Amino acid sequence: MDYIQIKLKPGKEESLRRFHPWVFSGAIQSMTGQPEEGDIVEVCDSQGEFIALGHYQIGTITVRVLTFTPENIDIEFYKTRLRAAYNVRQIAGLIDGSYNNTYRLVHGEGDNLPGLIVDIYDKTAVMQAHTPGMHYARHLVAQAVKEVMGDTLQAIFYKSETTLPYKARLDPVNEYLWGSDCGNIATERGLKFHVDWLKGQKTGFFIDQRENRALVEHYAQGRSVLNMFCYTGGFSFAALRGGAKLVHSVDSSSKAIDLTNKNVALNFPDDSRHQAFAEDAFKFLEHMESIYDLIILDPPAFAKHKNVLHNALQGYRKLNALAFEKIQTGGLLFTFSCSQVVNKNDFRLAIFSAAAQARRKVRILHQLVQPADHPVNIYHPEGEYLKGLVLYVE
Repeated sequence: MDYIQIKLKPGKEESLRRFHPWVFSGAIQSMTGQPEEGDIVEVCDSQGEFIALGHYQIGTITVRVLTFTPENIDIEFYKTRLRAAYNVRQIAGLIDGSYNNTYRLVHGEGDNLPGLIVDIYDKTAVMQAHTPGMHYARHLVAQAVKEVMGDTLQAIFYKSETTLPYKARLDPVNEYLWGSDCGNIATERGLKFHVDWLKGQKTGFFIDQRENRALVEHYAQGRSVLNMFCYTGGFSFAALRGGAKLVHSVDSSSKAIDLTNKNVALNFPDDSRHQAFAEDAFKFLEHMESIYDLIILDPPAFAKHKNVLHNALQGYRKLNALAFEKIQTGGLLFTFSCSQVVNKNDFRLAIFSAAAQARRKVRILHQLVQPADHPVNIYHPEGEYLKGLVLYVE
């Protein structure tokens, strides 16, 4: 198939030769035509030699590479990539029937499918496009997911109304591409929870915190736990199973609090150890009593763009300083950032500054990252977005 050809400026092919999957607008010398957003284009060096095929879009990142090999981008292409992704999850031991039927099947560039997310919740796949190209390919991708997953799936829900660039004017609709509602209760490590993929954040649940929830469970025995920004209550019901003395969940959203209470009741009906509060996190931390010896801070992304990085780091410092001031001696602080533009060093410096401001002695027990079903392409370090610390506070 003939594609519009994008020719790069001399020397600008070097990152692609090292398999980085993005072409930036400033690297482009010329095009043989004007592609539409979402079109597949051929990327060549300044001499016209083939480098890659990828999805075109208007913006700083102009092409997201699908393959560095000349090949057809058809259903067989997607099936091959999906099988490879599924095998990684099998190797990681994440596909385990009734004990764990929740995992990310496709993580964008980490699975060589930039712009595509596919999360599995029991018998439903929730698909999300972040680029026009993947939006236009959604039916082809859904068919490939069906064929690769077989009878383990009964439905595929497409949820991209808030993830696609609004300037592309794609008018996406959240809808079932195949099947229909077959129940929204999924299982993670033996714990059950409701998933709201219709109206909830992301695809309905933060799968990337699975191993970190297990770590909270490990440390929870006999502790008084505060789960800030609780959303669906994942850390809360993990702490309850870990034997926490009490667990308090806080979120500014009353809908999130309702969902947390439903999920706690699903696993621990009528358990008096748990209470939930719909309140602003900063206000709650400022006015709360110092009764907690395990605090979890898992806020939404404070920075989605570099131009707000400074304000984001100030936010992390303020939030963590409040926790350091209030946590009991011998307490554990689990603190996270899911902002891609906040790197590990900046995040750590913000936490160190908060500890110094609170004048607490602090030791790092664990340095946390995203799990195996959110892999980082070694040629695309930008894919490493989740970072966390487990801190012992004297």
